[in-house]
Amino acid sequence: MSSNFRGKAPSNAVELSKPRHLLFAISLLISMLFVLLPAVSNAQSFNLNAISVEGNNRIDDSAVIGYAGIAPGQVLSGGDLNEAYQNILASGLFESVEFTPRGNTLVISVVEYPTINIISFEGNRRLKDDALSQAISSQSRRVFNPSTAERDAVAIAEAYAAQGRIAARVTPRIIRRSDNRVDLVFEIFEGSLAEIERLGFVGNRQFSDRRLRRVLATKQAGILRQFFRSDTLVEDRIEFDKQVLRDFYQSRGYVDFRVTGVNAELASERDGYFITFNVEEGQQFTFGEITTVSNIDDADAEEYQDTLRIRPGVVYSPSLVESSIARLERLANRQGLDFVRIEPRISRNDRDLSLDVEFVVDRGPRIFIERIDIEGNTTTLDRVVRQQFNVVEGDPFNPREIRESAERIRALGFFANSEVNAREGSRPDQVIVDVDVEEQNTGSLSFGGTYSTDSGFGLVAGFKERNFLGRGQELAVDISTSPDVNNYQLSFTEPRFLGRNVAVGFALAYQDVSIADARYTNTVGSFKPFVGFQLGERSTMQLRYSYENVEMTVPTASLIAGSVIDSEAAVGTQLGSGIGYTYQYDSRVGGLNPDAGVLFELSQDFYGLGGDIEYLKTTAKTIAQRKILQGEVTLRATLEGGAIIAPNNDTRVHNRFALSSSQIRGFEPLGIGPRDQVGAADDGLGGKYYAVARFDAEFPIGLPEEYGISGGLFYDIGSLWDTDGSLTNVVGNDFSLRQTVGVSLFWDTPIGPLRFNFSKALQKEAFDKEQTFNLTLRTEF
Repeated sequence: MSSNFRGKAPSNAVELSKPRHLLFAISLLISMLFVLLPAVSNAQSFNLNAISVEGNNRIDDSAVIGYAGIAPGQVLSGGDLNEAYQNILASGLFESVEFTPRGNTLVISVVEYPTINIISFEGNRRLKDDALSQAISSQSRRVFNPSTAERDAVAIAEAYAAQGRIAARVTPRIIRRSDNRVDLVFEIFEGSLAEIERLGFVGNRQFSDRRLRRVLATKQAGILRQFFRSDTLVEDRIEFDKQVLRDFYQSRGYVDFRVTGVNAELASERDGYFITFNVEEGQQFTFGEITTVSNIDDADAEEYQDTLRIRPGVVYSPSLVESSIARLERLANRQGLDFVRIEPRISRNDRDLSLDVEFVVDRGPRIFIERIDIEGNTTTLDRVVRQQFNVVEGDPFNPREIRESAERIRALGFFANSEVNAREGSRPDQVIVDVDVEEQNTGSLSFGGTYSTDSGFGLVAGFKERNFLGRGQELAVDISTSPDVNNYQLSFTEPRFLGRNVAVGFALAYQDVSIADARYTNTVGSFKPFVGFQLGERSTMQLRYSYENVEMTVPTASLIAGSVIDSEAAVGTQLGSGIGYTYQYDSRVGGLNPDAGVLFELSQDFYGLGGDIEYLKTTAKTIAQRKILQGEVTLRATLEGGAIIAPNNDTRVHNRFALSSSQIRGFEPLGIGPRDQVGAADDGLGGKYYAVARFDAEFPIGLPEEYGISGGLFYDIGSLWDTDGSLTNVVGNDFSLRQTVGVSLFWDTPIGPLRFNFSKALQKEAFDKEQTFNLTLRTEF
């Protein structure tokens, strides 16, 4: 600020007559000037009768004077003028401001910032203009501010850093235009990805680096680094990894585990990071004594104790304590007890490394839910979110139930972010539950290809909407084609029918099946409505109705007199109508051991409710899996079997079982079991009964885990047998075991997990069709 202020010298100067006092007098005079002049300056006041503004084009005089906060005729001090000057600068509209008193008029001279004509980005390929525009504050037709432009450049660089491009540089530049306008250009140098060259751990003794790296969402750069984005350094992902590590260790009893720090060392070329997690594992604890105490007369402690599933000696896990609390609270609800709270009191025994848990059944505060407020759901209906709550307005407030509801809302996958919080309501004994969500895209359109040695190359296309019309319903259309199978399917599912935890839906399908090397084609149209619901914590049930239209054809040129296939095809089109169910028990859901689990599945379908066929088909499967050697090696055993009971012995190859190469390895589809060898025919007929046992071991083979390659061994044994009646020229009707051994190579690739099987049959029949190599998409258990 420039100003023409002049102060007068003081009139009471002191004269000293004696020369010896001259030095003293000068010193005194200087001291007085230093003391008095600031006071005189601060005390100086200005009475300005008018205010004039110069240099402004877009902004009115009144607006400038308004920013200053002063008025004509007002008596102003030097401090007031300085404050007015700072106020105008703080508006961010002017490059410079100058105050000049001219007589009784204050002249305010300003130089306006230009307006932004257009904003453009140059040099950006990885991030589109639309994404960058959302990251900046500067806008077209707004006043240009250099400070804002610099902050925008930093925001753009941070957006690139979030994608692992920490070397990105952004320079804001302006191009002057007429009428005090400028074009704002952000010149961007994106740089290369700063990949994570190495993920390491310090302090881990129980689990190897390889095992812990499999837990993390962040990955090391591998040979397929062009396809992955999880091998770049993202700060939020590192924080997530720290929580994942804690969950991993604590679920295995290491209650004292903590991440003491994460070191990120940048390579000298600035193109890679070396990440090191410093951890303290602590000791592994197990459950000690499990007891239950009740402070409520109507709650029997022994009855609640019998409800618990955890036992002493089991490795401690916080999730098991949470599931036990939920189990006890459900028992209290069934007994009609309100405001029951289960408090776990944990006692630590360092001598035997155990944790005693005492569950205290007590009355909680009498607090009710006043209402549930939902915000941010622009597409999803309120009822879809409300259905995730097992409580409604007026019910007793249970903090654990609210937490579980929040997890269910996140698990829907409909929202990019969701927050559920409780706050005090209109009265102290009421709470309001606030649900704040942010919608995200729930639809997908996919195209791709498949390949397997069984069916060759195929094309797939699909459309899926997981939140159809915002109702939480799922609609899917799938199309897949291959030389052997063409499949077209439309499915619809309502997961919360009538607001209850019951799924209702249907599948409408058309399938054209032509098994390789077979002479026939099956064309199947089906309609299958179903109802699914949960029976227990780990068990589910599905009830269904099936209607099928099956047409079996054999080309005229391929007809062979007396063959079974030809006689079955001569029956023509058959209609099937039946009901069925599938029961499933999965111990991996809240199981006691995170490294082990069992899956059991039983299905039965009864056909005979009208239609042309009548039979009962039963299948059962059990899979047991366990990880050993600190999770490095996975052992898996699978037992499955099936039986068809047909009173009229009128099954056809379509109805009977046909084992695929995934059910018993080392043989082609329909490669084992009954075969028709009349004349030139060599037709696999399938069987009414089958039993198979598979044993697998998966383990690392020494390659860096970022390659995604591991190995395995397998042993399969089983049989497929029996057809309808006593057919001549049919071999393999009797029960006969087949055995195969082999090695597997697993490769996790961007196009999907691949599995290469190399097998050798140890026991087989002469008419079986062996397959020594098989390539498939790997199926995860």
